[in-house]
Amino acid sequence: MSSTAKVIRPHIAPGRRVLAISDIHGNLPFFRGVLEKAKFSTRDVLILVGDLFEKGEESLNLLRHLMHLSQTHTVYPLCGNCDHLDVIFLEGRPGIDEALWPVFRTWDRRSLILQMGAELGLHPRGPEDLPQLRQAILEQMPREVAYLRSMAHILQAGRYIFVHGGIDREEDLESLPAYGCMKNDNFVGQNRRFSRWVVVGHWPVTLYRTDMPVARPWRKEDQHIVSIDGGCVLKVDGQLNALIIPDVNRDDMDYVAYDGLPVVTALEEQWPSQDSFNIRWSDSVVEVLEEQEDVCLCRHSSTGREMWILRDYLYTRQSDGLTHTEDATDYELPVKPGERLALVAQCSLGYLVKKDGVTGWYRGDIQRPPESGVN
Repeated sequence: MSSTAKVIRPHIAPGRRVLAISDIHGNLPFFRGVLEKAKFSTRDVLILVGDLFEKGEESLNLLRHLMHLSQTHTVYPLCGNCDHLDVIFLEGRPGIDEALWPVFRTWDRRSLILQMGAELGLHPRGPEDLPQLRQAILEQMPREVAYLRSMAHILQAGRYIFVHGGIDREEDLESLPAYGCMKNDNFVGQNRRFSRWVVVGHWPVTLYRTDMPVARPWRKEDQHIVSIDGGCVLKVDGQLNALIIPDVNRDDMDYVAYDGLPVVTALEEQWPSQDSFNIRWSDSVVEVLEEQEDVCLCRHSSTGREMWILRDYLYTRQSDGLTHTEDATDYELPVKPGERLALVAQCSLGYLVKKDGVTGWYRGDIQRPPESGVN
Protein backbone atom coordinates (compact mmCIF):
# COMPACT_ATOMS: atom_id res chain seq x y z
CA MET A 1 0.00 0.00 0.00
CA SER A 2 1.24 3.47 -0.88
CA SER A 3 2.73 5.60 1.89
CA THR A 4 0.60 8.54 0.71
CA ALA A 5 -3.16 8.71 0.78
CA LYS A 6 -5.30 7.14 -1.92
CA VAL A 7 -8.12 9.60 -2.61
CA ILE A 8 -11.33 8.96 -4.53
CA ARG A 9 -13.81 11.58 -5.72
CA PRO A 10 -16.92 9.78 -6.96
CA HIS A 11 -19.77 11.74 -8.46
CA ILE A 12 -22.75 11.60 -6.13
CA ALA A 13 -25.80 13.15 -7.73
CA PRO A 14 -27.58 15.99 -5.90
CA GLY A 15 -30.36 14.66 -3.71
CA ARG A 16 -28.94 11.13 -3.51
CA ARG A 17 -28.87 10.09 0.13
CA VAL A 18 -25.53 9.12 1.70
CA LEU A 19 -25.06 6.89 4.75
CA ALA A 20 -21.69 7.04 6.52
CA ILE A 21 -20.78 4.27 8.98
CA SER A 22 -17.45 3.77 10.73
CA ASP A 23 -15.84 1.29 13.13
CA ILE A 24 -18.04 -1.74 12.54
CA HIS A 25 -15.20 -3.94 13.84
CA GLY A 26 -16.65 -7.15 12.45
CA ASN A 27 -20.05 -6.78 14.12
CA LEU A 28 -22.29 -8.07 11.35
CA PRO A 29 -25.56 -8.07 13.38
CA PHE A 30 -25.10 -4.39 14.31
CA PHE A 31 -24.30 -3.54 10.69
CA ARG A 32 -27.44 -5.24 9.45
CA GLY A 33 -29.45 -3.66 12.26
CA VAL A 34 -28.40 -0.08 11.54
CA LEU A 35 -28.95 -0.47 7.78
CA GLU A 36 -32.45 -1.76 8.47
CA LYS A 37 -33.18 1.22 10.76
CA ALA A 38 -31.89 3.57 8.07
CA LYS A 39 -34.01 1.80 5.40
CA PHE A 40 -30.91 1.45 3.21
CA SER A 41 -31.71 0.80 -0.45
CA THR A 42 -30.09 0.74 -3.89
CA ARG A 43 -30.95 4.43 -4.26
CA ASP A 44 -28.51 5.28 -1.44
CA VAL A 45 -24.73 5.60 -1.28
CA LEU A 46 -22.96 3.81 1.57
CA ILE A 47 -19.57 5.12 2.71
CA LEU A 48 -17.73 2.89 5.19
CA VAL A 49 -15.33 5.12 7.11
CA GLY A 50 -12.73 2.54 8.15
CA ASP A 51 -12.06 -0.09 10.83
CA LEU A 52 -14.55 -2.40 9.20
CA PHE A 53 -12.76 -5.51 10.43
CA GLU A 54 -10.78 -6.85 13.41
CA LYS A 55 -11.80 -7.04 17.08
CA GLY A 56 -15.12 -8.69 16.11
CA GLU A 57 -15.87 -12.40 15.81
CA GLU A 58 -17.63 -12.02 12.45
CA SER A 59 -14.96 -10.04 10.62
CA LEU A 60 -14.67 -12.60 7.80
CA ASN A 61 -18.45 -12.91 7.47
CA LEU A 62 -18.71 -9.12 7.34
CA LEU A 63 -16.03 -8.94 4.66
CA ARG A 64 -17.96 -11.33 2.46
CA HIS A 65 -21.24 -9.59 3.20
CA LEU A 66 -19.70 -6.30 2.04
CA MET A 67 -18.33 -7.95 -1.08
CA HIS A 68 -21.82 -9.15 -1.95
CA LEU A 69 -23.43 -5.82 -1.02
CA SER A 70 -21.02 -4.00 -3.31
CA GLN A 71 -22.39 -5.94 -6.28
CA THR A 72 -25.95 -4.75 -5.71
CA HIS A 73 -25.52 -1.36 -4.03
CA THR A 74 -23.20 1.67 -4.23
CA VAL A 75 -20.62 1.09 -1.50
CA TYR A 76 -17.28 2.83 -0.91
CA PRO A 77 -15.08 1.18 1.76
CA LEU A 78 -12.28 3.25 3.28
CA CYS A 79 -9.30 1.82 5.14
CA GLY A 80 -8.90 2.26 8.88
CA ASN A 81 -5.84 1.57 10.99
CA CYS A 82 -7.11 -1.90 11.96
CA ASP A 83 -7.86 -2.78 8.33
CA HIS A 84 -4.40 -1.48 7.44
CA LEU A 85 -2.79 -4.17 9.60
CA ASP A 86 -4.46 -6.85 7.47
CA VAL A 87 -3.27 -5.20 4.26
CA ILE A 88 0.36 -4.86 5.32
CA PHE A 89 0.32 -8.44 6.61
CA LEU A 90 -0.75 -9.64 3.16
CA GLU A 91 2.02 -7.55 1.58
CA GLY A 92 4.57 -9.47 3.64
CA ARG A 93 6.84 -6.58 4.52
CA PRO A 94 10.15 -7.53 6.22
CA GLY A 95 9.69 -8.05 9.95
CA ILE A 96 5.92 -7.70 9.74
CA ASP A 97 5.16 -11.20 11.05
CA GLU A 98 7.06 -10.61 14.29
CA ALA A 99 5.41 -7.20 14.69
CA LEU A 100 1.83 -8.34 14.02
CA TRP A 101 1.79 -11.72 15.74
CA PRO A 102 1.23 -10.26 19.26
CA VAL A 103 -1.70 -8.24 17.89
CA PHE A 104 -3.33 -11.18 16.11
CA ARG A 105 -2.73 -13.41 19.13
CA THR A 106 -4.40 -10.86 21.43
CA TRP A 107 -7.43 -10.57 19.15
CA ASP A 108 -7.48 -14.37 18.68
CA ARG A 109 -10.93 -15.37 17.36
CA ARG A 110 -11.65 -11.68 16.73
CA SER A 111 -8.80 -11.39 14.21
CA LEU A 112 -9.80 -11.37 10.55
CA ILE A 113 -6.49 -12.93 9.51
CA LEU A 114 -6.82 -15.76 12.04
CA GLN A 115 -10.45 -16.31 11.02
CA MET A 116 -9.29 -16.70 7.43
CA GLY A 117 -6.65 -19.15 8.59
CA ALA A 118 -9.16 -21.19 10.61
CA GLU A 119 -11.38 -21.56 7.54
CA LEU A 120 -8.34 -22.85 5.63
CA GLY A 121 -7.48 -25.28 8.43
CA LEU A 122 -4.42 -23.30 9.54
CA HIS A 123 -3.91 -22.35 13.19
CA PRO A 124 -0.59 -20.53 13.62
CA ARG A 125 1.18 -20.90 16.95
CA GLY A 126 3.79 -18.22 16.41
CA PRO A 127 5.20 -15.74 13.90
CA GLU A 128 7.10 -18.53 12.19
CA ASP A 129 3.77 -19.96 10.98
CA LEU A 130 2.51 -16.71 9.43
CA PRO A 131 4.31 -16.98 6.04
CA GLN A 132 2.43 -20.21 5.33
CA LEU A 133 -0.83 -18.60 6.40
CA ARG A 134 -0.18 -15.57 4.17
CA GLN A 135 0.56 -17.74 1.15
CA ALA A 136 -2.58 -19.81 1.69
CA ILE A 137 -4.78 -16.70 1.98
CA LEU A 138 -3.26 -15.16 -1.15
CA GLU A 139 -3.76 -18.36 -3.15
CA GLN A 140 -7.15 -19.49 -1.87
CA MET A 141 -8.93 -16.22 -1.04
CA PRO A 142 -8.02 -13.91 -3.95
CA ARG A 143 -11.38 -12.08 -3.97
CA GLU A 144 -11.20 -11.26 -0.27
CA VAL A 145 -7.60 -10.08 -0.68
CA ALA A 146 -8.55 -7.90 -3.67
CA TYR A 147 -11.32 -6.24 -1.63
CA LEU A 148 -8.96 -5.40 1.22
CA ARG A 149 -6.38 -3.98 -1.16
CA SER A 150 -8.96 -1.88 -3.01
CA MET A 151 -9.85 0.37 -0.08
CA ALA A 152 -9.03 4.06 -0.41
CA HIS A 153 -8.09 6.34 2.50
CA ILE A 154 -10.11 9.46 1.68
CA LEU A 155 -13.37 10.08 -0.15
CA GLN A 156 -14.28 13.61 -1.17
CA ALA A 157 -17.74 14.48 -2.48
CA GLY A 158 -19.53 17.82 -2.52
CA ARG A 159 -19.30 19.55 0.86
CA TYR A 160 -17.83 16.46 2.57
CA ILE A 161 -14.53 14.68 3.14
CA PHE A 162 -14.68 11.20 4.66
CA VAL A 163 -11.56 9.76 6.34
CA HIS A 164 -11.12 7.29 9.18
CA GLY A 165 -8.69 9.14 11.45
CA GLY A 166 -8.39 12.70 10.20
CA ILE A 167 -6.55 15.17 7.97
CA ASP A 168 -4.53 18.30 8.65
CA ARG A 169 -5.61 20.18 5.51
CA GLU A 170 -8.20 20.07 2.74
CA GLU A 171 -5.84 20.81 -0.13
CA ASP A 172 -3.47 18.41 -1.90
CA LEU A 173 -5.02 15.42 -0.14
CA GLU A 174 -3.03 12.93 -2.23
CA SER A 175 0.21 14.05 -0.56
CA LEU A 176 -1.00 13.32 2.98
CA PRO A 177 0.65 10.37 4.78
CA ALA A 178 -1.70 7.41 4.49
CA TYR A 179 -1.21 6.16 8.04
CA GLY A 180 -1.86 9.60 9.50
CA CYS A 181 -5.21 9.59 7.73
CA MET A 182 -6.08 6.22 9.26
CA LYS A 183 -4.85 6.75 12.83
CA ASN A 184 -5.31 10.24 14.22
CA ASP A 185 -6.22 10.18 17.92
CA ASN A 186 -8.33 12.94 19.48
CA PHE A 187 -8.92 14.58 16.10
CA VAL A 188 -11.68 16.90 17.31
CA GLY A 189 -9.50 17.98 20.23
CA GLN A 190 -6.78 19.29 17.88
CA ASN A 191 -8.88 22.41 17.15
CA ARG A 192 -8.51 22.12 13.38
CA ARG A 193 -11.06 23.96 11.26
CA PHE A 194 -12.24 23.20 7.76
CA SER A 195 -14.49 24.69 5.11
CA ARG A 196 -15.92 21.29 4.14
CA TRP A 197 -17.41 18.84 6.62
CA VAL A 198 -14.78 16.26 7.64
CA VAL A 199 -16.47 13.01 8.74
CA VAL A 200 -14.26 10.76 10.87
CA GLY A 201 -14.41 7.62 13.00
CA HIS A 202 -11.53 5.99 14.92
CA TRP A 203 -11.85 7.88 18.23
CA PRO A 204 -15.06 6.84 20.03
CA VAL A 205 -17.24 9.89 20.61
CA THR A 206 -17.66 8.96 24.29
CA LEU A 207 -13.97 9.77 24.90
CA TYR A 208 -14.60 13.47 24.31
CA ARG A 209 -16.99 13.97 27.25
CA THR A 210 -15.81 14.08 30.86
CA ASP A 211 -19.31 14.49 32.34
CA MET A 212 -21.33 11.71 30.69
CA PRO A 213 -20.92 9.04 27.97
CA VAL A 214 -22.52 10.29 24.73
CA ALA A 215 -22.19 7.86 21.80
CA ARG A 216 -24.27 9.61 19.13
CA PRO A 217 -22.46 11.45 16.31
CA TRP A 218 -20.90 14.72 17.41
CA ARG A 219 -21.29 17.58 14.94
CA LYS A 220 -18.79 20.34 15.74
CA GLU A 221 -20.19 23.34 13.93
CA ASP A 222 -17.22 25.65 14.58
CA GLN A 223 -14.70 23.12 13.23
CA HIS A 224 -16.82 21.49 10.51
CA ILE A 225 -16.03 18.03 11.90
CA VAL A 226 -18.47 15.17 12.49
CA SER A 227 -17.17 12.35 14.71
CA ILE A 228 -19.30 9.21 14.31
CA ASP A 229 -17.58 6.28 16.09
CA GLY A 230 -20.18 5.03 18.59
CA GLY A 231 -17.87 2.50 20.27
CA CYS A 232 -19.35 -0.56 18.55
CA VAL A 233 -17.65 -3.73 19.94
CA LEU A 234 -15.19 -1.66 22.02
CA LYS A 235 -17.67 -0.36 24.59
CA VAL A 236 -20.10 -2.41 26.67
CA ASP A 237 -22.84 0.07 25.77
CA GLY A 238 -21.44 0.87 22.33
CA GLN A 239 -23.61 1.51 19.30
CA LEU A 240 -23.17 1.61 15.55
CA ASN A 241 -24.06 5.01 14.12
CA ALA A 242 -25.16 5.73 10.56
CA LEU A 243 -24.77 9.40 9.67
CA ILE A 244 -27.44 10.30 7.12
CA ILE A 245 -26.65 13.03 4.61
CA PRO A 246 -29.62 13.83 2.33
CA ASP A 247 -27.45 15.72 -0.16
CA VAL A 248 -23.64 16.03 -0.22
CA ASN A 249 -24.00 19.59 -1.49
CA ARG A 250 -25.89 20.70 1.63
CA ASP A 251 -25.02 20.94 5.31
CA ASP A 252 -28.04 19.24 6.90
CA MET A 253 -27.60 15.73 8.31
CA ASP A 254 -29.22 13.26 10.71
CA TYR A 255 -28.42 9.83 12.11
CA VAL A 256 -29.78 6.49 13.27
CA ALA A 257 -28.06 4.05 15.62
CA TYR A 258 -28.26 0.39 16.61
CA ASP A 259 -27.00 -1.10 19.87
CA GLY A 260 -28.76 -4.47 20.15
CA LEU A 261 -29.91 -3.76 23.71
CA PRO A 262 -33.32 -4.77 25.10
CA VAL A 263 -35.80 -1.92 25.45
CA VAL A 264 -37.79 -1.23 28.64
CA THR A 265 -40.34 1.41 29.64
CA ALA A 266 -39.75 3.84 32.50
CA LEU A 267 -42.58 4.07 35.06
CA GLU A 268 -41.36 6.97 37.19
CA GLU A 269 -39.96 10.43 36.63
CA GLN A 270 -36.31 11.19 37.30
CA TRP A 271 -34.45 14.49 37.13
CA PRO A 272 -30.89 14.68 35.76
CA SER A 273 -28.06 14.67 38.26
CA GLN A 274 -25.65 17.58 38.57
CA ASP A 275 -21.85 17.56 38.45
CA SER A 276 -21.70 14.09 36.91
CA PHE A 277 -18.47 12.38 35.90
CA ASN A 278 -17.44 10.00 33.13
CA ILE A 279 -14.41 7.70 33.46
CA ARG A 280 -12.99 6.98 30.02
CA TRP A 281 -10.63 4.39 28.52
CA SER A 282 -7.81 6.92 28.23
CA ASP A 283 -7.81 7.54 32.02
CA SER A 284 -9.33 4.46 33.61
CA VAL A 285 -7.25 3.59 36.71
CA VAL A 286 -9.33 3.29 39.90
CA GLU A 287 -8.89 2.22 43.52
CA VAL A 288 -11.55 -0.03 45.05
CA LEU A 289 -12.72 1.41 48.39
CA GLU A 290 -15.71 -0.79 49.19
CA GLU A 291 -17.09 -3.97 47.68
CA GLN A 292 -20.66 -5.16 47.44
CA GLU A 293 -22.11 -8.13 45.60
CA ASP A 294 -22.46 -6.51 42.20
CA VAL A 295 -20.95 -3.02 42.56
CA CYS A 296 -17.83 -1.46 44.06
CA LEU A 297 -17.24 2.02 45.41
CA CYS A 298 -14.14 3.26 43.58
CA ARG A 299 -11.91 6.31 43.62
CA HIS A 300 -10.73 7.56 40.23
CA SER A 301 -6.96 7.77 40.63
CA SER A 302 -6.25 10.91 38.60
CA THR A 303 -9.15 13.07 39.83
CA GLY A 304 -10.06 11.64 43.24
CA ARG A 305 -13.73 11.40 42.21
CA GLU A 306 -15.62 8.52 43.83
CA MET A 307 -18.46 6.53 42.30
CA TRP A 308 -20.13 3.14 42.39
CA ILE A 309 -19.05 0.97 39.46
CA LEU A 310 -20.40 -2.36 38.28
CA ARG A 311 -18.12 -5.12 39.52
CA ASP A 312 -18.13 -6.67 36.03
CA TYR A 313 -16.58 -3.47 34.65
CA LEU A 314 -13.43 -3.79 36.78
CA TYR A 315 -10.32 -5.60 35.58
CA THR A 316 -6.57 -5.73 36.11
CA ARG A 317 -4.46 -4.67 33.15
CA GLN A 318 -1.43 -6.89 32.65
CA SER A 319 0.75 -4.04 31.40
CA ASP A 320 0.66 -2.13 34.69
CA GLY A 321 -0.94 -4.46 37.26
CA LEU A 322 -3.44 -1.76 38.22
CA THR A 323 -7.22 -1.90 38.53
CA HIS A 324 -8.99 -0.33 35.54
CA THR A 325 -12.63 0.10 34.66
CA GLU A 326 -14.61 0.02 31.48
CA ASP A 327 -16.11 3.41 30.67
CA ALA A 328 -18.21 4.28 33.74
CA THR A 329 -20.37 7.18 34.89
CA ASP A 330 -22.42 8.34 37.85
CA TYR A 331 -24.74 10.41 35.65
CA GLU A 332 -28.47 10.04 36.28
CA LEU A 333 -30.56 10.56 33.14
CA PRO A 334 -33.61 12.81 32.88
CA VAL A 335 -36.53 10.41 32.41
CA LYS A 336 -40.28 10.79 32.13
CA PRO A 337 -42.85 8.04 32.72
CA GLY A 338 -43.53 6.12 29.54
CA GLU A 339 -40.16 6.79 27.93
CA ARG A 340 -38.39 3.85 26.29
CA LEU A 341 -34.89 3.11 27.54
CA ALA A 342 -32.24 0.70 26.29
CA LEU A 343 -31.17 -1.52 29.18
CA VAL A 344 -27.41 -1.92 29.58
CA ALA A 345 -27.29 -3.57 33.02
CA GLN A 346 -29.29 -4.08 36.20
CA CYS A 347 -27.79 -4.11 39.68
CA SER A 348 -28.61 -3.40 43.31
CA LEU A 349 -28.32 0.36 42.72
CA GLY A 350 -30.75 0.52 39.82
CA TYR A 351 -30.58 0.33 36.06
CA LEU A 352 -27.80 1.42 33.74
CA VAL A 353 -29.64 2.55 30.61
CA LYS A 354 -29.26 4.50 27.38
CA LYS A 355 -31.47 7.25 26.01
CA ASP A 356 -30.74 9.03 22.71
CA GLY A 357 -27.20 7.66 22.76
CA VAL A 358 -26.49 8.85 26.34
CA THR A 359 -25.67 6.30 29.03
CA GLY A 360 -26.68 6.92 32.64
CA TRP A 361 -28.43 5.56 35.70
CA TYR A 362 -32.16 5.23 36.25
CA ARG A 363 -33.34 4.60 39.83
CA GLY A 364 -37.07 4.18 39.16
CA ASP A 365 -39.15 1.16 38.27
CA ILE A 366 -39.33 -0.24 34.76
CA GLN A 367 -41.72 -2.36 32.74
CA ARG A 368 -40.36 -5.04 30.45
CA PRO A 369 -42.41 -6.09 27.42
CA PRO A 370 -43.16 -9.82 27.07
CA GLU A 371 -40.59 -9.96 24.29
CA SER A 372 -38.19 -7.03 24.62
CA GLY A 373 -37.33 -5.24 21.42
CA VAL A 374 -33.88 -3.92 20.69
CA ASN A 375 -32.69 -0.39 20.15
